[in-house]
Amino acid sequence: MEQNLSLNLHVLTARLDRAADRILRAEHGISYSRFLALTLVGELGASTQRTLAEYLGVTEPSVSRMTTVLAADGLLDVQPDPAGGNRRRLSLTDEGKRRVTSIRQEFEERLAMVVAHSGVPYAEYAEHTARLLATFDRLEREAGK
Repeated sequence: MEQNLSLNLHVLTARLDRAADRILRAEHGISYSRFLALTLVGELGASTQRTLAEYLGVTEPSVSRMTTVLAADGLLDVQPDPAGGNRRRLSLTDEGKRRVTSIRQEFEERLAMVVAHSGVPYAEYAEHTARLLATFDRLEREAGK
């Protein structure tokens, strides 16, 4: 059996993203990209539009449009940065926190079911994924020295 991990990872990620988008739009009325943005602001501390753009791998104007919509929906608070300039500080509103928490729990349970149906032990898969991410983080830090 020929192994092509780079292609398989890409295909798996793309399929997961599309499935997540379908589920979240149908059941919660929010796109996966917007849910990710809210999660990144709330849990990883993406407190500026620039940081959020870096985490999402999109442009700052794209994030600006997204944060405008999320703020209009009452999920995100966008304020001028006290340091000045054209930066915007981001934080979740109480409703944003509630939505992220409820959606994330339900979505995690659905993902766990998919992993279980594949025959891969969920705890092992989660552990290996975390180890891979930690390795990438370490390699990026070392490369930046």
